[in-house]
Amino acid sequence: MRIVTWNVNSLNARLPRVREWLEIMNPDVLCMQETKLAEDAFPTSEFTELGYESVHHGQGQWNGVAILSKVGIEDVVAGFSDGGDPDPDARIIWATCGGVRVASAYIPNGREVGHEHYAYKLSWLARLKSHLELNHDPKDSVAVLGDFNVAPEDKDVWDPKAFKGATHVSKPERDAFEEILEWGLQDVFRNHYPSEEGLYTFWEYMAGRFHKREGMRIDFILATKSLSTKCKLVLVDRNARKGEKPSDHAPLLAELVGILT
Repeated sequence: MRIVTWNVNSLNARLPRVREWLEIMNPDVLCMQETKLAEDAFPTSEFTELGYESVHHGQGQWNGVAILSKVGIEDVVAGFSDGGDPDPDARIIWATCGGVRVASAYIPNGREVGHEHYAYKLSWLARLKSHLELNHDPKDSVAVLGDFNVAPEDKDVWDPKAFKGATHVSKPERDAFEEILEWGLQDVFRNHYPSEEGLYTFWEYMAGRFHKREGMRIDFILATKSLSTKCKLVLVDRNARKGEKPSDHAPLLAELVGILT
């Protein structure tokens, strides 16, 4: 099973590129973030033509998450099932695809340390852990894919000094990310590349960051052990960040073997 996460940063703007990429790479499951579309504006028919079922949780010009699947989509849940109030933003959607419980997640940016949106970010990460604790077992086949807006280690940013005092690298954010892993998820990318530096998934549009290799690793495929042990390949498709009108994120892909679909 080939699973992918990609923050497309506006599906309307990126649809031709997404279609082309799907035709070339042929993933079984694609999780998208920042679709920036209302529910009724999602281009379902475009993906049906390519053989994909799809589900989307959107809210218009902001946020929005989706899952495309060639291996079925069942038991869809938008948001959290943790007993709390509904999330005001469209940031996570869950579905079972080919026997794997998959989430497409777009974690709040946080804006700046101390901002109310930063507090929302930390609360959101805590709710994600609560949802996992209440609805799943680490022995299950669970994969949470998405843009976490957290760089877990200094080697996940191009220059730690440039991020001093900023979001994405603060200790509370990193601790919240680590707590999610401690529930029973593994960072499949780091399983394959435990110490390598300079491997990123996001590059700002400004200042030629991409061409200077000044990026951040903030997109993840987090999987339970039963899935992680089946992961034989992980890659960031930098080519998808090149060319005309790219997203500022690249797709992150994992190949799982021995998954019956």
